[in-house]
Amino acid sequence: NSGVVCLLRPLLLDVVPTIRQTTALALGRLADYDEDLAEAVVKAGILPQLICALPEENRYYKKTAAFVLRAIAKHSPQLAQAIVQCGALEMLVICLEDFDPGVKEGASWAFGYIARHNPELSQAVVDAGAVPLLVLCIQEPEIALKRIAASTLSDISKHSPELAQTVVDAGAIAHLAQMIPNPDAKLKRQVLSALSQIAKHSVDLAELVVEAEIFPVVLTCLKDSDEYVKKNGATLIREIAKHTPELSQFIVNSGGVAAVVDCIGSCRGTVRLPGIMTLGYVAAHSENLSMAVIVSKGIPPLCVCLIEEHEDHIKAAAAWALGQIGRHTTEHARHVAVANVLPTLLDIYVDTRSSEDLKMKASIFKALKNILQKCTYLPALEPLLHEAPPNILKHIIGQFSKVLPHDSKARRLFVTTGGLKKVQEIKAEPGSLLQEYINTINNCYPEEIVR
Repeated sequence: NSGVVCLLRPLLLDVVPTIRQTTALALGRLADYDEDLAEAVVKAGILPQLICALPEENRYYKKTAAFVLRAIAKHSPQLAQAIVQCGALEMLVICLEDFDPGVKEGASWAFGYIARHNPELSQAVVDAGAVPLLVLCIQEPEIALKRIAASTLSDISKHSPELAQTVVDAGAIAHLAQMIPNPDAKLKRQVLSALSQIAKHSVDLAELVVEAEIFPVVLTCLKDSDEYVKKNGATLIREIAKHTPELSQFIVNSGGVAAVVDCIGSCRGTVRLPGIMTLGYVAAHSENLSMAVIVSKGIPPLCVCLIEEHEDHIKAAAAWALGQIGRHTTEHARHVAVANVLPTLLDIYVDTRSSEDLKMKASIFKALKNILQKCTYLPALEPLLHEAPPNILKHIIGQFSKVLPHDSKARRLFVTTGGLKKVQEIKAEPGSLLQEYINTINNCYPEEIVR
């Protein structure tokens, strides 16, 4: 407001190097504060002056100039675009080739803040020739430089298969994979994130990540003391598992499902989410893979998530995963039913305090439907008769109408536990599917018992 930005501008061209550097630092801190100040710095025509003589400047000025560019770029795609338009990317590439690791780190950071916004800005970073230099940076001895370079590669890869392929073509996967066992937690987070962003796009990219021999070493990340390492490790496994049954089978064979089950049991909140999704993706592919999740004791921790977690999207994910496990055969559904999952799902569905988020309700309903359509384990179904709303009751009655005609023991139990009485109380539309189910059940008994 006092016009300081305009007063600082000529100082960027001062003959004294320390004044130029301190001026850039002041501008960087102003721009870092919020979007309006960053815009004010851009509108004042600072950027061309900031970078005009960058290659000849000393390392302190280069670091500070990279900080200014990063501080402006972080706020919005428009501000990042302003940096691209003034020709700053070419100057940042020169900084990436600098001898000083601090200068490289500053340039990597600025590239990351530009690339993260959208595919177009990310492509501009690629076109400037930054990717091969970033891959060289992750091979440098300095941990801080490795972290920032890995983070920037992650930001570039996340937008599209083509951008991820550019990172792969520069040889990034092998170097990233080698760093998974590194003891530095912050580096591991970025490495796992970068590999996840590459693997998520296609089967081919996921296979390239797997071929870099990340298994079984990535499974140790699921036991890490750092929550974000756990989460990013599980995310990487999820992004591989979702593509094909073969990749999921590879994860099962490597002991990945058991490790994910342990991980879900040992953490709370959003850290659990990628692990929950992994179990769902693996189970969704085939009967055998779903059985592998059951054998690895995947159902109890998913049920615990339904009870313990407060966030709706985590509950919805757990319900979806249980639905994927139970939807294949009567045997799969029985395993889910025996774990007492159905009453828990039903409680969440009918609970008035449960969020009215339609996605959440739809996930719970779909999971119940998936499991109920295969479940013939009547002791688990019967208690639901007395609590289920009509849209779910229809599926429960449908299962009874399939089993009772062929099972005399079940027919006797159905009378003594009050199930048949409950069926007589249900008001169904004449000619509806529900009425057909009720008629089928009633036809299993003599008329006087039904009366």
